[in-house]
Amino acid sequence: MDTVQPSDNWQLGNPYERYVGRWSRRVAPMFLSWLAVPAGKRWLDVGCGTGALCAAIAEHCAPTSITGVEPSEGFLRIARETLAGRVRFCPGNAAEIPLEDAAVDVVVSGLVLNFVPDPGAAFKEIARVATKGAVFGAYVWDYGGKMELMRYFWDAAVALDPDATRLDEGIRFPLCRPDVLLSQVGGAGFHEPEVTAIDVPTFFPSFQDYWAPFLGGQGPAPSYAMSLDEAARSKLRDRIRQTLPVQADGSISLVARAWAVRATV
Repeated sequence: MDTVQPSDNWQLGNPYERYVGRWSRRVAPMFLSWLAVPAGKRWLDVGCGTGALCAAIAEHCAPTSITGVEPSEGFLRIARETLAGRVRFCPGNAAEIPLEDAAVDVVVSGLVLNFVPDPGAAFKEIARVATKGAVFGAYVWDYGGKMELMRYFWDAAVALDPDATRLDEGIRFPLCRPDVLLSQVGGAGFHEPEVTAIDVPTFFPSFQDYWAPFLGGQGPAPSYAMSLDEAARSKLRDRIRQTLPVQADGSISLVARAWAVRATV
């Protein structure tokens, strides 16, 4: 079976929210609690997406300012609608942050680093815009392990179509392993990096609630699902349904794990 190229292009905010954004919003406050940054700091969220992490910063961290940088206009539109007047949003990317030198005290990034083409360039840019001694923190999904809603999808997809292996985020993104994440951040010159796991429950009242977000076409797994013809997509759907831990009432309880890292600039 021919498979599509990896699709890491996120443009539509609402399909993203239904697929994985709703779980990202649960990780964000747990990440900030672990980061433990004092009040009164200037924050930057690199790759802010639809604003999940920015919203949590505004609610829990008593910042003096928050700036969100994001390349997707579709995501920025959602973020601006939900956080108008609370966060300054700018178009940009991790390698070209539209801020002056030493402009912020804390730099964070949620579920983005693995999609950055040149992490080394991004770390240099983060160090440029941060003050000396600033806090850096980030988190990424554990694609190869306990990000279970995606793991069940890709395990079923590869069983039916071995060529799908090259699209599997668990294979494509070694940065999303804790040892590699720690090594990358330490190798960038940041001090005393450490990692931790953040687990959030992902409850689906029905299989349809689990499956429907994969039909939104946003991100690698949904893009792959929508590249299949109807017969192949139905076969994939049925294979996933057979492997998921579906309860007697039809509900499905999974875990979404993120690996988080923090360090000093």
